[in-house]
Amino acid sequence: MGASREAGRELLAAAGVLFPDERGRVLVVRLPYDRKHPVAIPGGGWEPQDRSPRETAVREVEEELGFTPRLGPLACVDWTLDDFRPPIAAYLYWAQPLTSEQAAAFRPDAAEVGGWAWLTPEQAGHALPPRLSRRVTACLRAPRSAGPLELEDSRPVGHTLDHLPAVEPPPAYTGPAGVPSLGGGPGGQGPGQSPGPASEPPMDRDTYIATRPRIRAKARALFTDGSGRVLLVRLRPWDGPRGRVPYWTLPGGGIEADRELPRAAVRREIREELGWEAEPGRLLALDWQPGAAADPEADPATGRDTAVLVSVFDGGTVTERMLGSIALPEEELVEWRLCDPAEARALLTGPSWARTAAALAARERAGGPVELVRGLAVG
Repeated sequence: MGASREAGRELLAAAGVLFPDERGRVLVVRLPYDRKHPVAIPGGGWEPQDRSPRETAVREVEEELGFTPRLGPLACVDWTLDDFRPPIAAYLYWAQPLTSEQAAAFRPDAAEVGGWAWLTPEQAGHALPPRLSRRVTACLRAPRSAGPLELEDSRPVGHTLDHLPAVEPPPAYTGPAGVPSLGGGPGGQGPGQSPGPASEPPMDRDTYIATRPRIRAKARALFTDGSGRVLLVRLRPWDGPRGRVPYWTLPGGGIEADRELPRAAVRREIREELGWEAEPGRLLALDWQPGAAADPEADPATGRDTAVLVSVFDGGTVTERMLGSIALPEEELVEWRLCDPAEARALLTGPSWARTAAALAARERAGGPVELVRGLAVG
C-alpha cells in the first residue's frame, strides 16, 4: 500500500462534552484565539496517549476548565468531510448536570477559555458555528433513549432518522452576538463583564492541522443466516507474522476517509468483497482500538502506531441465493464461512470476537451503537 493511499485513510478525531445545568441549559465556552467561530463546547482533539475518545473528553475538560467531569453516555458520533481540512470523527458525550456551585469553581486556562455561559438550546443553536450547532441541536432534540445518535456531516442518518428529520433548516448563525455573557463570572454569567480581546492563535490554521495526530477507520458488516451463524471471510496471507496464520474477520475494510463516509465505505466494501449491492442497516458498534502510545498491548493488526476506529453495521439476514452469488476478490480474500458463535470465537482474535459479540447483542435492542474499546463496552 502506497503512502498516498495511507494518507487518504487518515482522519482527525475529537471529543466534546455537553454539560446541562439544572434548568436545561447547556454550557458553552469562548475560544480567545478563534476570531471566526469563538463560541464552542468544552472539548478538543484526540492525542495518541488517550486510550479512547472518552479519555480525550475528560482530559480536555481538565485542561480547559480545571476540574474532572463525570461523563455519562455517548450522545453522538459525527463524521464530517471538508474541502479545507482532513475529515473528522467527532464524539460528543453527555455529562452529569452541573450545579451553579460547581460552575463557580471553574479554574479555566486563560489561553484556552476566555469565558463561559449557560445557553438555552435555542440560544446555543444560534451561537455555535453551523456544523457544531447541528450536532449539538440534534443531541438536545432527540430523546436520550435514541442515543448514541449516528450523524454524517452533522445530519441524521441510520436509526437517527427515526427520531429527527433528515433535513432541517439550520438556526441562523449569530456567533457571540446575543449571548448573555461570556465573561466567566460566578455561575458562568459574569454580569457586566464583556469578553476580552481575541488573542493570537498559537499557530496558523494550516500548521495546526498539519501537526495534529491522525487515526484510521474501518467499516464492517455483520451478516447472519437464519440459524444465527455469522458470515466471516479469510484474508489472503501476507508478509509478516500476522499474515502467516489464517486471519478471519467480518466483511469490510478501510474507510477512504478523504472521500467517503462510513456508510458509503461499508456499501463499497460489501460490493468489492462479496459482489452484493446491499444497504447497511443500523450502526451496531463503535470500537476504538488504541495504538501503542496508549496501550502497549495493542494488537499490531490495529495499525501499530495509531488508533483505529471500527464501525460495525447490521448487514441483515443472508439468503441461500445471496450466498450462492458471493464473488470473492482473489487478490484479497481466499474463502468465506458461516460460523456459529463458538466457531467464530475460535477463529477471530480476542478483540474482534468481543466486538462481534457486542454487535450481535446490540441487534436485540433499540437505540444507537454500543461504545467499545478493544471490543469491551465503556460508559
